[in-house]
Amino acid sequence: MGCTLSNLAAKFAFFPPSPATYEVKKRDSDGKLVAVSGSTGVQIPQGDDPLLNIHVIETKRGNKIVAFYLKNPYARLTLLYSHGNAADLGQLYDLFVQLKINLRVNLMGYDYSGYGASTGKPSEGNTYTDIEAVYQCLQTEYGTSQEDLILYGQSVGSGPTLHLAAKLPRLRGVVLHSAILSGLRVLCHVKFSFCVDIYRNIRKIRKVKCPVLVIHGTEDDVVNWLHGNGLWKRSREPYEPLWIKGGGHCNLELYPDYIRHLCRYVHEMENTNTEIRLKKIRQQLKLPKKHGRPTVTSFAFDVLNLVALVAPAKAVFHAAIVVPAKAVFHATIVVPAKVVFHAKGVIHVKDVYRAKGVFRGFAVAAVAVAVPLLRQAKGSTVSR
Repeated sequence: MGCTLSNLAAKFAFFPPSPATYEVKKRDSDGKLVAVSGSTGVQIPQGDDPLLNIHVIETKRGNKIVAFYLKNPYARLTLLYSHGNAADLGQLYDLFVQLKINLRVNLMGYDYSGYGASTGKPSEGNTYTDIEAVYQCLQTEYGTSQEDLILYGQSVGSGPTLHLAAKLPRLRGVVLHSAILSGLRVLCHVKFSFCVDIYRNIRKIRKVKCPVLVIHGTEDDVVNWLHGNGLWKRSREPYEPLWIKGGGHCNLELYPDYIRHLCRYVHEMENTNTEIRLKKIRQQLKLPKKHGRPTVTSFAFDVLNLVALVAPAKAVFHAAIVVPAKAVFHATIVVPAKVVFHAKGVIHVKDVYRAKGVFRGFAVAAVAVAVPLLRQAKGSTVSR
């Protein structure tokens, strides 16, 4: 019964254009993948675009999905775009170009299973494996880390967007455009969660640890404005929302405030540094403020806090760091490593900060400062 209702909800959620607006072919001259209009047979875009790469990515479920990667040589961040339920990449290419230029970002857009030239059938579970496969492609093909990634979800695309965002603790940002609280809440305006519901964003939004920008039209007759407002209120780190007066469900890009507000958000995410992020985490965890002159040891711990926050690294710190037994470790200190507690109450840290990703230069510098300070502070009492 539950599966039947879930399938019924899925039928209301997915409306892939039929036929697809484009096809993917190999170019005879060099074997490069190109997109061709399904109606005219003309290449998308007309003429060769060296900054457009087309990928066919296999998911964990065996589906092969199509993704467009638009490169901006001046970009510092990458935008991963999950579109709405009634469009495919052939219709969205022009929008992608405008966002790439105006926001100064690299942009990766993809078609869900069963959309466009992607194989398989659209379903909630498939969209989750779809976005996971695209994110893995960004990592392997372009070296994109979660710290340099903004996830963008429009309408139904808010489902896979929040699914992935909840799994990435160091994500740079999330944009929710005409987003939904859940599938059944769009159809029935229910106030409770049911096991047959799909895209339960109302729960996943609480797990997102980065700034969340919500954009919604006040006259949206498909997904009521209350969905966007509800997600914004439940965000752990809400950014100033954009409520577009008179905006509907599919026309928000036409309003000047849309691109203006989005540009401001992306610019602020570009300039967010580790000091700002640490301050926000302290505020969220409601840690006590420091009074008086900071001790050497407390400063060293702050440096290590920053390293834990920004260092997704493959690095090994050997047996050089010894922390006094009376040291107080607050919740902000994250040590994804081997921590050995000796009998005398001294915490000896080995192989600290072993994780996936690229170890950034400023993290190395931070540790270079922290290690001698901790050695100097050995045996002292930490006052936090």
